[in-house]
Amino acid sequence: MPRIGRWDDLPANIHQHLIDRMRDRAIGLGDLNQLRLWIESQPEVPEGDWYGSYPKTFLLPGRAAKGAAL
Repeated sequence: MPRIGRWDDLPANIHQHLIDRMRDRAIGLGDLNQLRLWIESQPEVPEGDWYGSYPKTFLLPGRAAKGAAL
């Protein structure tokens, strides 16, 4: 199974995109820190259309993980 890339290795455009989405969706620093800790654990993730090496957005509750690639 693929693994999520390290937080420090996020490309600059993805890092900025996550910061922008954090602000748009009222994601707190505590939530962002939990994501960072999860990423640093190098979790295995299922393969699929929206899975990849890095997280690319924050979903709102009830929203499906589908959309256009970045």
